Amino acid sequence: MESLVMTQAARPPKRKPRRVLPGFAPTMGFTLFYLSLIILIPLSAVFIKSAGHGFEAFWAAATAPRVLASYQLSFGASLLAAIINVVFGLILAWCLVRYEFAGKKLVDALVDLPFALPTAVAGIALTALYAPNGWLGQWLAPWGIQVAFKPLGVLVALIFIGLPFIVRTVQPVLEDMETELEEAAAALGAHRWQTFRLVVLPTLTPALLTGFALAFARAVGEYGSVIFIAGNLPMVSEITPLMIISKLEQYDYVGATAIATVMLIFSFVLLLTINGLQAWSSKRNGQEGRR
Repeated sequence: MESLVMTQAARPPKRKPRRVLPGFAPTMGFTLFYLSLIILIPLSAVFIKSAGHGFEAFWAAATAPRVLASYQLSFGASLLAAIINVVFGLILAWCLVRYEFAGKKLVDALVDLPFALPTAVAGIALTALYAPNGWLGQWLAPWGIQVAFKPLGVLVALIFIGLPFIVRTVQPVLEDMETELEEAAAALGAHRWQTFRLVVLPTLTPALLTGFALAFARAVGEYGSVIFIAGNLPMVSEITPLMIISKLEQYDYVGATAIATVMLIFSFVLLLTINGLQAWSSKRNGQEGRR
């Protein structure tokens, strides 16, 4: 007994692991300060500015017919573009990860082009392609399909700028996914759709939701690549960011802040819902993995 006590007394006291960054308190304090300075204070200013003009003025500016039409186009096209990018972005990421083909590095580099390309340049390029006399538009015109200066052009531009978010979010998950699980499912008699639905898709769902949220958030606030191809026709192809710019140019700060507030609230609610679904999906996959 005495030897055991002496042995324990001779042991050096355990030291806390040395961390590269400072402790929790200063790190969290700097994080909150930085977020407040960059995000919270500017967003709070928008809410305070819009609330200072009264509810009636806010409601009148936020629910004007042209503004409602811009909401429908911006949020509707952003949602549809994000959904389309989830499907085709997953296919593109799958090809880049699972297959070897000529020009693979070039295709992989082209995925990042919307990140590097100035949005105004992208808008001009898309307009030149899809205008009625453009390279692609002249072939679509005889079929009665007009892309440029229509809501369809807005959708095309939002798909263009949102695709990299899906591919770059899903690609690392696919690279880390073990192909042995798919082979085991095939050995047990599962066909391809069952393997994808029961083995691959549950693993990719959190990444797909993250990419969807990023693509949607980018599309809602997009201005440069959309403004040229949209045509900006009242009640037809006016996006909400354009309405805010127009209000500011007219020195209508009440209308600009009211529209911006509605966009912030709606975007926050959608992103919060998507993050909740992502957390639920990750928790569910973790529970199923422990069974």
